[in-house]
Amino acid sequence: MPLSTSPARPRLLLALLAAAALAGLAPAPAQAARPPRGDGELQRRLDELVATAGGPPGVIAVLRRGGRTEVLRSGVAEVGTARPPRPTDHMRIASAAKAFSGAVALGLVDRGRLGLDDTLAERLPGLPAAWGAVTLRQLLNHTSGLPDYSDAPAFREILQADPHHRFESRCLLDFVAGQPLNFTPGSAYRYSNSDNIAVALMAEAASGERYEDLLRTVVQQPLGLRRTSLPQGYRLPEPYLHGYAVQPPEAPEDVSTLFGASGSWASGGIVSTPEDLGTFIGAYAGGRLIAPAVRAQQLTFVDGASEPAGPGRNEAGLAIFRYTTRCGVVYGHTGNTAGYTQLAAGTPDGRRSLTFSITTQVSERSNPALLARLRDVQEDFVCALLGG
Repeated sequence: MPLSTSPARPRLLLALLAAAALAGLAPAPAQAARPPRGDGELQRRLDELVATAGGPPGVIAVLRRGGRTEVLRSGVAEVGTARPPRPTDHMRIASAAKAFSGAVALGLVDRGRLGLDDTLAERLPGLPAAWGAVTLRQLLNHTSGLPDYSDAPAFREILQADPHHRFESRCLLDFVAGQPLNFTPGSAYRYSNSDNIAVALMAEAASGERYEDLLRTVVQQPLGLRRTSLPQGYRLPEPYLHGYAVQPPEAPEDVSTLFGASGSWASGGIVSTPEDLGTFIGAYAGGRLIAPAVRAQQLTFVDGASEPAGPGRNEAGLAIFRYTTRCGVVYGHTGNTAGYTQLAAGTPDGRRSLTFSITTQVSERSNPALLARLRDVQEDFVCALLGG
């Protein structure tokens, strides 16, 4: 929708920037009519989430168990219509895109073209020398200490002045190039959107190929992800789940196209669908894209939560998180950006997957009470996925 010219727009932009984790065509196929066991309770929980003050206008959860797909949803794909969210609706996946950049980098490691202990000094000598000791491994598990470019005042000022500004995505780290590391690499965990920008740049340097091309050949084509893209602009392919800023008592404001994707790129710019995201996370969580030796490295975990935190206890691996719930373990990633909050998770064998997408941004900074409720509902869905 066109940008609003209302006086509230500057306040909305500031609120969205403060909460942001920027690091984020065909009819729907026939779905299984039989919902998972306990679907009445799960449906009730979705309905309550949509009815919550400040809650999302729409939510869709897609569960895959082997060859069976089940869809639960509540609310609408677009306020003012009766259209329900569908598995083939496009949406911003926000920081769940970090799993995709991780898949690209680990794929190159698997092929011997990149090493987990390769450093920024070796692969990207043009970056500040003070960052040189940071390794690919540390970027992937957020122990690098890189300052987060999306928190830089100059970056935020540009977005506030022009939310559709077209950034040079490969220069995003310039916004923090004058800053030292936040801590000695490997000594602490701190989630940073800069990490996955550096991951993509290392992948390009090692391969001689553009990240967008690597994404296509390493991830999209092998998995048949036909509705997944990495745009530079702000528009979304039709049909799409509309994302909203929800600030009661004001009516939800459509922010689906408020920001362009160039400012998040490999850290959060991917647009996908619940269907494609479910296909990806099942394969990624199940280790289908890499050999067992690389997967063993990937599944070495440190204490650290995704952004926003996912269900249960969170631990960080290499571009993947382990969520230990009351019903068992899943691997995956979350994400949030203006208008959207995502969870994508799969079982360690890759046979079952869950995508849980809501159409407003929820984070610890913006609404901690709603995030706690969301995580609780997500855990119920993980239990349904695992049969618990």
